Amino acid sequence: MAEHHLTTPITDADVEKLKTGDVVFITGHIYTARDAAHKRLVETLDAGNPLPFDLKGALIYYVGPSPAPPGRPIGSAGPTTSYRMDTYAPRLHSLGLKGTIGKGKRSDEVKAALAEHKAVYLGATGGAGALLSQRITDAKVIAYEDLGPEAIRELTVKDFPLLVINDCHGGELYVKPNLG
Repeated sequence: MAEHHLTTPITDADVEKLKTGDVVFITGHIYTARDAAHKRLVETLDAGNPLPFDLKGALIYYVGPSPAPPGRPIGSAGPTTSYRMDTYAPRLHSLGLKGTIGKGKRSDEVKAALAEHKAVYLGATGGAGALLSQRITDAKVIAYEDLGPEAIRELTVKDFPLLVINDCHGGELYVKPNLG
Protein backbone atom coordinates (compact mmCIF):
# COMPACT_ATOMS: atom_id res chain seq x y z
CA MET A 1 0.00 0.00 0.00
CA ALA A 2 1.44 3.35 -1.08
CA GLU A 3 0.50 6.92 -0.29
CA HIS A 4 -0.05 9.48 -3.06
CA HIS A 5 -0.58 13.24 -2.97
CA LEU A 6 -2.35 14.35 -6.16
CA THR A 7 -3.47 17.74 -7.41
CA THR A 8 -6.41 18.12 -9.76
CA PRO A 9 -6.87 17.84 -12.66
CA ILE A 10 -5.82 14.19 -12.57
CA THR A 11 -3.83 12.74 -15.49
CA ASP A 12 -3.57 9.26 -17.01
CA ALA A 13 -0.10 8.98 -15.43
CA ASP A 14 -1.57 9.77 -12.00
CA VAL A 15 -4.25 7.08 -12.40
CA GLU A 16 -1.85 4.45 -13.77
CA LYS A 17 0.32 4.54 -10.65
CA LEU A 18 -2.61 3.95 -8.28
CA LYS A 19 -3.29 0.45 -6.96
CA THR A 20 -6.16 -0.85 -4.87
CA GLY A 21 -5.54 -0.21 -1.20
CA ASP A 22 -3.39 2.87 -1.84
CA VAL A 23 -4.14 5.98 0.19
CA VAL A 24 -4.66 9.16 -1.84
CA PHE A 25 -4.76 12.77 -0.68
CA ILE A 26 -6.39 15.11 -3.20
CA THR A 27 -5.75 18.85 -3.34
CA GLY A 28 -7.50 21.16 -5.78
CA HIS A 29 -11.04 21.19 -7.15
CA ILE A 30 -13.50 18.30 -7.11
CA TYR A 31 -17.16 18.38 -8.12
CA THR A 32 -20.20 17.07 -6.31
CA ALA A 33 -23.01 15.25 -8.09
CA ARG A 34 -25.60 12.69 -7.07
CA ASP A 35 -28.45 10.91 -8.86
CA ALA A 36 -30.51 13.89 -10.02
CA ALA A 37 -27.45 15.86 -11.13
CA HIS A 38 -26.11 12.87 -13.09
CA LYS A 39 -29.43 12.55 -14.86
CA ARG A 40 -29.25 16.22 -15.86
CA LEU A 41 -25.65 15.89 -16.99
CA VAL A 42 -26.60 13.07 -19.35
CA GLU A 43 -29.67 14.98 -20.58
CA THR A 44 -27.40 17.96 -21.28
CA LEU A 45 -25.04 15.74 -23.29
CA ASP A 46 -27.97 14.16 -25.18
CA ALA A 47 -29.18 17.65 -26.12
CA GLY A 48 -25.71 18.49 -27.49
CA ASN A 49 -25.09 21.20 -24.91
CA PRO A 50 -21.90 21.82 -22.92
CA LEU A 51 -21.61 20.55 -19.36
CA PRO A 52 -21.31 23.02 -16.46
CA PHE A 53 -17.70 21.90 -15.83
CA ASP A 54 -14.92 20.24 -17.81
CA LEU A 55 -14.84 16.47 -17.27
CA LYS A 56 -11.26 16.09 -18.50
CA GLY A 57 -9.15 15.18 -15.49
CA ALA A 58 -12.03 15.81 -13.08
CA LEU A 59 -13.17 13.93 -10.00
CA ILE A 60 -16.83 13.70 -9.00
CA TYR A 61 -17.68 13.20 -5.32
CA TYR A 62 -21.01 11.49 -4.69
CA VAL A 63 -22.20 13.68 -1.82
CA GLY A 64 -25.17 15.80 -0.81
CA PRO A 65 -23.64 18.01 1.86
CA SER A 66 -25.57 19.48 4.73
CA PRO A 67 -25.90 23.28 5.10
CA ALA A 68 -22.78 25.14 6.14
CA PRO A 69 -22.55 26.13 9.80
CA PRO A 70 -21.41 29.69 10.57
CA GLY A 71 -17.81 30.27 9.54
CA ARG A 72 -17.52 27.09 7.43
CA PRO A 73 -17.81 26.69 3.64
CA ILE A 74 -19.85 23.48 3.91
CA GLY A 75 -21.60 21.23 6.40
CA SER A 76 -21.09 17.52 6.86
CA ALA A 77 -19.92 16.03 3.56
CA GLY A 78 -19.91 12.24 3.79
CA PRO A 79 -20.10 9.97 0.73
CA THR A 80 -23.28 8.46 -0.61
CA THR A 81 -23.67 4.97 -2.09
CA SER A 82 -22.10 4.93 -5.53
CA TYR A 83 -24.04 2.24 -7.39
CA ARG A 84 -26.93 4.67 -7.99
CA MET A 85 -24.69 6.52 -10.46
CA ASP A 86 -23.48 3.36 -12.25
CA THR A 87 -25.78 3.84 -15.27
CA TYR A 88 -24.19 7.25 -15.93
CA ALA A 89 -20.54 6.76 -14.92
CA PRO A 90 -19.23 4.85 -17.99
CA ARG A 91 -20.38 7.61 -20.35
CA LEU A 92 -18.80 10.31 -18.20
CA HIS A 93 -15.55 8.33 -18.00
CA SER A 94 -15.54 8.07 -21.80
CA LEU A 95 -15.55 11.89 -21.91
CA GLY A 96 -12.50 12.28 -19.66
CA LEU A 97 -13.77 11.92 -16.09
CA LYS A 98 -10.74 10.51 -14.23
CA GLY A 99 -12.40 9.38 -11.04
CA THR A 100 -15.35 9.15 -8.75
CA ILE A 101 -15.52 9.23 -4.97
CA GLY A 102 -18.16 7.44 -2.92
CA LYS A 103 -18.80 4.32 -0.92
CA GLY A 104 -19.84 0.79 -1.79
CA LYS A 105 -19.26 -1.54 -4.72
CA ARG A 106 -19.41 -0.65 -8.42
CA SER A 107 -20.96 -2.55 -11.33
CA ASP A 108 -18.97 -4.59 -13.82
CA GLU A 109 -19.75 -1.91 -16.45
CA VAL A 110 -18.16 0.80 -14.32
CA LYS A 111 -15.10 -1.35 -13.60
CA ALA A 112 -14.70 -2.00 -17.35
CA ALA A 113 -14.95 1.76 -18.02
CA LEU A 114 -12.24 2.42 -15.44
CA ALA A 115 -9.88 0.09 -17.28
CA GLU A 116 -10.81 1.34 -20.75
CA HIS A 117 -10.53 5.06 -19.92
CA LYS A 118 -7.77 4.99 -17.28
CA ALA A 119 -9.94 6.11 -14.40
CA VAL A 120 -10.24 5.24 -10.72
CA TYR A 121 -12.90 4.74 -8.07
CA LEU A 122 -11.93 6.18 -4.69
CA GLY A 123 -13.61 5.48 -1.38
CA ALA A 124 -14.29 8.10 1.26
CA THR A 125 -15.00 6.97 4.79
CA GLY A 126 -18.73 6.65 5.36
CA GLY A 127 -19.95 8.12 8.65
CA ALA A 128 -17.10 10.64 8.75
CA GLY A 129 -18.78 13.51 6.91
CA ALA A 130 -18.04 16.08 9.61
CA LEU A 131 -14.35 15.15 9.58
CA LEU A 132 -14.16 15.12 5.76
CA SER A 133 -15.73 18.59 5.61
CA GLN A 134 -12.70 19.94 7.50
CA ARG A 135 -10.62 19.24 4.36
CA ILE A 136 -12.96 21.39 2.22
CA THR A 137 -11.80 25.01 2.13
CA ASP A 138 -14.38 26.40 -0.29
CA ALA A 139 -17.70 25.31 -1.81
CA LYS A 140 -19.83 27.00 -4.44
CA VAL A 141 -22.86 25.85 -6.40
CA ILE A 142 -22.04 25.87 -10.13
CA ALA A 143 -25.12 24.14 -11.62
CA TYR A 144 -28.65 22.93 -10.89
CA GLU A 145 -29.17 25.07 -7.79
CA ASP A 146 -32.83 23.96 -7.71
CA LEU A 147 -31.65 20.49 -6.62
CA GLY A 148 -30.64 21.84 -3.20
CA PRO A 149 -28.14 19.45 -1.56
CA GLU A 150 -27.87 17.57 -4.87
CA ALA A 151 -26.83 20.67 -6.85
CA ILE A 152 -23.43 20.45 -8.49
CA ARG A 153 -20.80 22.18 -6.39
CA GLU A 154 -17.18 22.92 -7.01
CA LEU A 155 -15.29 22.09 -3.85
CA THR A 156 -11.77 23.26 -3.10
CA VAL A 157 -10.06 20.58 -1.04
CA LYS A 158 -6.70 20.24 0.67
CA ASP A 159 -5.32 16.77 1.36
CA PHE A 160 -8.79 15.19 1.07
CA PRO A 161 -8.20 11.58 2.31
CA LEU A 162 -9.33 8.70 0.09
CA LEU A 163 -8.67 5.01 -0.51
CA VAL A 164 -8.34 3.37 -3.94
CA ILE A 165 -11.19 0.84 -4.23
CA ASN A 166 -11.05 0.05 -7.98
CA ASP A 167 -7.94 0.87 -10.00
CA CYS A 168 -7.59 1.03 -13.79
CA HIS A 169 -5.73 -2.31 -13.80
CA GLY A 170 -8.75 -4.34 -12.69
CA GLY A 171 -7.85 -4.38 -9.03
CA GLU A 172 -10.66 -4.24 -6.49
CA LEU A 173 -10.48 -3.72 -2.76
CA TYR A 174 -13.11 -5.60 -0.83
CA VAL A 175 -12.99 -6.08 2.90
CA LYS A 176 -15.24 -8.87 4.10
CA PRO A 177 -17.04 -7.79 7.25
CA ASN A 178 -16.22 -9.78 10.39
CA LEU A 179 -19.62 -10.96 11.55
CA GLY A 180 -18.51 -12.79 14.62
